[in-house]
Amino acid sequence: MKAVTLTTDEERAAALFRALGNPARVRIVRELAGRSTCVTGDLVGVLPLAQSTVSEHLKVLKDAGIVRGAIDGEGDRCYCLDPEVLRWLLEFCTGIESAAAVACC
Repeated sequence: MKAVTLTTDEERAAALFRALGNPARVRIVRELAGRSTCVTGDLVGVLPLAQSTVSEHLKVLKDAGIVRGAIDGEGDRCYCLDPEVLRWLLEFCTGIESAAAVACC
């Protein structure tokens, strides 16, 4: 079997899509989109998931670069979306859509 060689952009997009490949993580991203910042406990209050599960999902999203986290004054970790990463993903998808619109019969 021949190995697939990806460009740097394709590898980055694949990592982002993998992180977004779980319905709970998609929901977390949607929740964060409606807030400036949020702590894990805020998300636990709106999701039917345990705090440890929400924390694991946030770690995956953070490792992928989709969310950023910082410690607030009370020692809680606050999360927010990284707009630059989301903008990059939008541009990547727009490029695919543009190519498909031209190439499709």
